[in-house]
Amino acid sequence: MKAAGHVVSSGHAQASAPAARGLDNVLDIEARRFGPSLASRSGPLPSGDPGPVDLIVDLTATVATQGTPVLTLEFYGHSTFPAGVAEMLASGRSPELAVRLNGVTVAKGRPMLSDRLWLSRISNDLLAGAISLIAQSVARFSAGELAPIAESPAPIPRSRGYFRNYLPFFCKGLVDRAMQKIRLGRRPFYWQVAYRLIDGPGVAETGQLDGTPFTVLADDGQRFYADPFVLERDGRHYLFVEEFPYATGRGAISVAELGNDGIFGVPRVVLEEAHHLSYPQVFAHAGEIFMIPESSAAREVVLYRAAQFPDRWVRDTVLLTDRNFNDATLLESDGRFWLLGTERFGYGSASDTMAVYSAPSLRGPWAAHALNPIAIDHSATRPGGAFIRHGDALVLPVQNGSRAYGGGLGLMRLDRLDDFDVRFAPPRPIGPGPAWARTGIHTLNRAGNVEVVDSAG
Repeated sequence: MKAAGHVVSSGHAQASAPAARGLDNVLDIEARRFGPSLASRSGPLPSGDPGPVDLIVDLTATVATQGTPVLTLEFYGHSTFPAGVAEMLASGRSPELAVRLNGVTVAKGRPMLSDRLWLSRISNDLLAGAISLIAQSVARFSAGELAPIAESPAPIPRSRGYFRNYLPFFCKGLVDRAMQKIRLGRRPFYWQVAYRLIDGPGVAETGQLDGTPFTVLADDGQRFYADPFVLERDGRHYLFVEEFPYATGRGAISVAELGNDGIFGVPRVVLEEAHHLSYPQVFAHAGEIFMIPESSAAREVVLYRAAQFPDRWVRDTVLLTDRNFNDATLLESDGRFWLLGTERFGYGSASDTMAVYSAPSLRGPWAAHALNPIAIDHSATRPGGAFIRHGDALVLPVQNGSRAYGGGLGLMRLDRLDDFDVRFAPPRPIGPGPAWARTGIHTLNRAGNVEVVDSAG
């Protein structure tokens, strides 16, 4: 809040903190392995008389409205975090957060759970999402953009016995983790890229994985390929992918060329750094070829330029620094440049909090949108490919992490993008089909008659 320019002070609630012995016990045990989490008990914040205030953020649901607007936070329909976690364990529902202004719902969030086994990591994801949702609500309140939204149906209360719900949850997580290791064999994780040559409508138009079958981009078992982008240049097609050798544990950017036989060759590395690279968004601009790969491991977003396409790339401009910004996706609109992606703020998932930056030119200077974070949603924030134009509409492929990272993809129409607001329509899920027999897809791109996808293997 202070970083956004707000003057912040804290105060203590009159009521005592709710008992959460079961949650505290589990977090204490897991802390021996992972260290403390955001949900671990901490000492009280310093308090004092803040004087006149514009907005009260009440995390205890005990403050009575006395002329000053009050924001409250709910976890799974409950006003306290321990009760919300118990509801999650009992119901098995996806994460749901809500912010209310004087009792009226004005914001919702659906954090992504990056780990469904360890409660400390689940708590980090939930509370990091809650922090982002409050920051979003305060930003919109300050801008006069905080408005009522549709209410969710009231959840049906479940059993409140904490360990009665936690033990089945933990055991199921252990079984799922074991089955995943058996399925993958020796590989710690596995992705596959696939492509096809088509004329006419593709996945973006039909919303289905049907039609001409995709061909898998083969690997040697010592690496995987992911995050495909395709560029057509001088009548030839070039496929850029993340190449992840298991031996190094670090992604690099590779390229393969489409042969006259309609088959892509073996990818070769064309860009490698001391840190992980992925999501090689490649594009033409002002007569040159550029690439903006993901480099969140280095906390930067870098524009690379092709000194000799497609094999030699140079660092052209550092667009953002000290940012854990993921899958930054470029859009040029009305003479202005925009980067949309997910930003990780400390704890929490890297895939559920959308942030937007803009600049007057490709090389910057880049500035954060006044309403960042734009949204907190496990299925409507992290891009899964370049923007697609449908007539007068722009559509962004977005990853659906409601089940797991890489679990699916949706198509989300951009309704508004300017300095005052960013709004999308709800994503339209891409349905399964015989053209790609994997469980969902993670990335979708197309250039000319070449369409590319990937998925968790």
